[in-house]
Amino acid sequence: MIADSVRAIWCRELQRDDISADDDFFALGGQSVIMVRIQGAFMEELGVEVPMDQMFLNPTVASIASYIESLGAVTP
Repeated sequence: MIADSVRAIWCRELQRDDISADDDFFALGGQSVIMVRIQGAFMEELGVEVPMDQMFLNPTVASIASYIESLGAVTP
């Protein structure tokens, strides 16, 4: 499931293990350097490029996972 992969990436990059699907990236302490690392992980691990504007528009695990799923052909 994409949401599980997204959550795992966020947990690793934010160095937390208590992130839920509806937690806001910025409220968790996320900032631009971490966002760039997450973008790279999405490309490397999920094979999908997520533009920076979509990262801002979809600041939760659930919302960015839905965006990624909408791109289709993604296999975690």
